[in-house]
Amino acid sequence: MTTGQHRAAQPESGPEDEEQLPTLAEQMADQLGGWRGLVESSIPVVVFVVANVVGELRPAVIASVAVALVIAGLRLAQRRPVRHAVNGLFGVAIGAAIAWRTGDERDFYLPGILYGIGYGLALLVSAAVRQPLVGWIWSVLVAKGRSEWRDDPRLVRTFTGLTVLWGVVWLAKVGVQAALYLAARHFDDAGNEAAAANMETALGVARLALGYPPYALLLLITVWTVRRVTREPRPAPLPG
Repeated sequence: MTTGQHRAAQPESGPEDEEQLPTLAEQMADQLGGWRGLVESSIPVVVFVVANVVGELRPAVIASVAVALVIAGLRLAQRRPVRHAVNGLFGVAIGAAIAWRTGDERDFYLPGILYGIGYGLALLVSAAVRQPLVGWIWSVLVAKGRSEWRDDPRLVRTFTGLTVLWGVVWLAKVGVQAALYLAARHFDDAGNEAAAANMETALGVARLALGYPPYALLLLITVWTVRRVTREPRPAPLPG
């Protein structure tokens, strides 16, 4: 093999290595479950909100859980991935069980609020101790368990900043839902049932509006930022 042939063959390993990393669209689709995953995960909550507005709590709980079970069953029958359907069913089932037991429709949203607060705080704490949670999640979901980013100061800074961003946004959106939840409870305790009902409806709308849209935007920013940083050439080491 001549020198020219050897040089011509060298770059071939680069594109092969790059192809191992999923494209931006593939990573977004996998995490969101595609458009079908987005719709299916939102349907049980929509059913609960609508059924609770036009009817009573318990029929709304039964309807939302039944719809979540049907969606999961259809995915199983079609031999499609059920991860997103199971996650949605789990979240709906916990909220429905609490609301059923307390008899308070607001409690349907309480597990999601508490989970969001815990998740947001965990993100910020992980960034503060230089173990950014977004970086470790990236290692598991995208890098196939590899954690070489820990040895790259640029990626450590990148994942730390992204983790702070996720934590702040997560606490902000959960804060809106928590405020509506507490406002509904306040009006209910004050005997203002109409205002309490309006707050409960607003809480359901906020759960939908502040669910996947911010998550999709954060995911897009994360994937784009990490891919841009990993493709930037590293500075050449100083002589000696």
